[in-house]
Amino acid sequence: MAERDWIKRYFAPLASTAGAAGLRDDVAQLAGDSKHIITTDALVETVHFLASDPIETIARKLVRVNVSDILSKGARPSQALLTLGWPDARPEQELALFANAFGDELSAWKTNLSGGDTVRSPSGLFLSLTLTGTCIGDGPVRRSTASAGDTLWVTGTIGQGGLGLAAALAEDDSSPHLAHYRTPHLPEIAITEAIAGFATASMDVSDGLLGDVLGLAEASQLGAEIALETVPFAVKTSDLAAMMEAAIAGDDYQILFAAAPKDRKALREFSERTGIKITEIGCLNAELGLKVTKNGTRVNLPETLGFEHG
Repeated sequence: MAERDWIKRYFAPLASTAGAAGLRDDVAQLAGDSKHIITTDALVETVHFLASDPIETIARKLVRVNVSDILSKGARPSQALLTLGWPDARPEQELALFANAFGDELSAWKTNLSGGDTVRSPSGLFLSLTLTGTCIGDGPVRRSTASAGDTLWVTGTIGQGGLGLAAALAEDDSSPHLAHYRTPHLPEIAITEAIAGFATASMDVSDGLLGDVLGLAEASQLGAEIALETVPFAVKTSDLAAMMEAAIAGDDYQILFAAAPKDRKALREFSERTGIKITEIGCLNAELGLKVTKNGTRVNLPETLGFEHG
């Protein structure tokens, strides 16, 4: 059973507060406070990072995979809680390196460590971060609030995480994509202005673009259409197989959002003003499901649209 099914069957029935959004979103609203949100993400050795990855990059990745959830809601990170399962096989020197990099990364996002828990791990390294954030608008931009006809946009580039993982597995230290896999390149914090000001729905791209596009569409009870030739892939290519491989790769941690067609000009002006790359890649419609095209021709979808836990 996949992770989504675990959540839907066993845990969603327990999430009775409105702020939990039925566990169908990246964040929850704190009770009685619409502007303050909370999220949590875990990293597990051999699942989310390699045992050989530098400990400093693991620390920074832990922060950034949580920050991406906060940014995608039109919010800025605030307070952090760390849970750390440290294996005996890793020396204390590595723990010191981890703490230094973790502290630097929190400071870069103007975030403070407020507490947490540390335990011994009998096997690999386990990390979990809980992060709060403050919305710059009235509340978080949910996945479920888009409308048919909205345009779809993505920040940065897509497929770099997958290329970086392949480089890491091949021990190719010369790859320009390796650093992104180890320490994801997030959009600057100013992206929250665009999300809060224009997005009708939003989420981060963590498990693969196509799967996350479908997830956003389904949350809004809509369908989606993506034009592959418009997607800002990390490596430019016209090869369909290469495009599809990049479109289902995980670990990008960019932001996917929907916006009304009337806001196209304003979004492009925002991009020019801030230097934050945002690209229109498709649209939402009333017909359920995901349609993917290349130069106007519909293409077959792979059996798996992204990384699946479970």
